Order: sequence, then structure tokens, then C-alpha cells
Amino acid sequence: MAHHVRLTFCRTRQRQTLQLPETVVVLNGSGADILELCDGRHTVAEIVAELGARYRTVPDDEVRRFLTRLVARRYLEIADG
Repeated sequence: MAHHVRLTFCRTRQRQTLQLPETVVVLNGSGADILELCDGRHTVAEIVAELGARYRTVPDDEVRRFLTRLVARRYLEIADG
């Protein structure tokens, strides 16, 4: 997660949200599951594998597109390596 973004559970909405300065992004279930694994230790491939173990099918390209959109919006930082 970028330093200015926080993943938190919103009791009012009963959903995970991303909190940014002056912005709240309400996540669907799969988005929250992906971001919970973005802990600085998992690679994108490991995130896809973990989700695949939890659920029957996880489209690798959809996970990558979701993460790419978050990086483009500067909600998420991807480390090299």
C-alpha cells in the first residue's frame, strides 16, 4: 500500500475500504481479498496462487489489471524484485 493509503473495514458500509486523504474507495470482496495480500511480502504471482487456493478460479489477468489500476492511481506501490 502507498504510505498515504490505509485498508480498513468500514462498519457503516460493512465492507473493506481504502482510505486516502479526502477520498474513500469502497472495495468489493475480491478487491479486498487481493489488497489484504499486498503486504510487502507476497509477489503478484503468490497473490494469484493464494487466491486460487481459496477459490476455484482466479483470472491472473484480472488480478494484474486490478493491481495495475491501483498503481496508476498511486494507491499501491509495487516493489521491484
